[in-house]
Amino acid sequence: MTYRLAERLRQLQGAIVAEPEPELSGRLTRMVGLTLECVGCPMVVGDRCIIQGEGSGSVEAEVVGFEEDKVYLMPLTAIEGLKPGARVIPLSSASLVPVGPQMLGRVVNGAGDPLDGKGPLQAEARVQLTGDIINPLNRAPVRQSMDVGIRAINALLTVGQGQRLGLFAGSGVGKSMLLGMMTRFTDADITVVGLIGERGREVKEFIEDILGEEGLARSVVVAAPADDSPLMRLRAAMLTTRIAEYYRDQGKRVLLLMDSLTRYAQAQREIALAVGEPPATKGYPPSVFAKLPQLVERTGNGRPGGGSITAFYTVLTEGDDQQDPIADAARAILDGHIVLSRRLAEEGHYPAIDVEASISRVMPQVTEAEHFSRAQRFKQVYSRYQQARDLISVGAYVKGSDPETDFAIQHIGNMRQFLQQGLNESAPLSESIEQLLDVVPERRSPERRKTAVHNPAAERGEG
Repeated sequence: MTYRLAERLRQLQGAIVAEPEPELSGRLTRMVGLTLECVGCPMVVGDRCIIQGEGSGSVEAEVVGFEEDKVYLMPLTAIEGLKPGARVIPLSSASLVPVGPQMLGRVVNGAGDPLDGKGPLQAEARVQLTGDIINPLNRAPVRQSMDVGIRAINALLTVGQGQRLGLFAGSGVGKSMLLGMMTRFTDADITVVGLIGERGREVKEFIEDILGEEGLARSVVVAAPADDSPLMRLRAAMLTTRIAEYYRDQGKRVLLLMDSLTRYAQAQREIALAVGEPPATKGYPPSVFAKLPQLVERTGNGRPGGGSITAFYTVLTEGDDQQDPIADAARAILDGHIVLSRRLAEEGHYPAIDVEASISRVMPQVTEAEHFSRAQRFKQVYSRYQQARDLISVGAYVKGSDPETDFAIQHIGNMRQFLQQGLNESAPLSESIEQLLDVVPERRSPERRKTAVHNPAAERGEG
């Protein structure tokens, strides 16, 4: 009897439908500017949620902070139709983003949704927005050069695979054009481009006119225009890096181009100030300077034998001030900086790279001794001419006053021609090095310099 009763109970238990778990939700209590306050909804920083507005409208938001039982939210989309007490529903798959080879040739926003009208994105997988941190001792060192197709950079500021450089420039001196040339002419396997906080008009022009079909075919573009919410701009920069990390983990050589790091910092400033963080350096809260290295350090080489991410970050120097807080912080955490000069741009010199103010910190590790020596010699001769430029332009310099200046005047024409390059002209690395060796003669030996110097005392027999 007992056995039959137990068997009957087991059969009935299997037929019982489990009650669904209650759906947790909170309510909206306050809205000031772009900051929303919610209570009654247990969420952690970084979680995303849906705020139900009037009718069928809703707003997607992300948790950016909390205070006691209040949770601070920042919207990802436009705020419309919200009212006090609106329902806040957490999302379970909040931080998963699409990755995979199907993303090549596509343009997406900061949430990973397609913007190009080519249909749904058939991603291979969805991963966390923040990838795993690689132990710095497990990273492969930078030992191989990378061809970016720009003669001045290849020859004088040689880039290494896994290096991170900053492209420092004011507005309107050719940053975007230079990035577009790199995407078309580089020998990297895949290019990932992040357009963060740029004008909406420039996004379409960059894709169609600068990048072109050839460049887009092996690229992934993440775009968050200036009218997007600061949180969407922030996520777009993180998504750009996450996509590059995915391809690096597949053993690919990735070129990451982010325009611009300054807009990323400004988006973080807007968020931090909105949730009450006090400003510090020129209005930038401390969290901005903590976020910059967290983003940049995710790029670079992977483990030995794996792939690499070579990254270029444009840094907008407001008023051409190289001591801008973001420019100064970026220069300290990057492996080199390339400065674009407004004076050169106004003279029609393109690309307007100021070779005197630019440096690649890994160049000695990725170049031959002769190449590095000639590059140093080029900079010395070019700098000598720039020092005497004002005297030469007004006719105050007398030929023969200084042998090095005379040498610089003799070769400055070829050097300027070497530094300039057409928008559709590719300059491979090997070709750039050969041209450098032809433009700059070898440094004269000390013995030859000594015999060439005029010595009046010796002629008078005074020793």
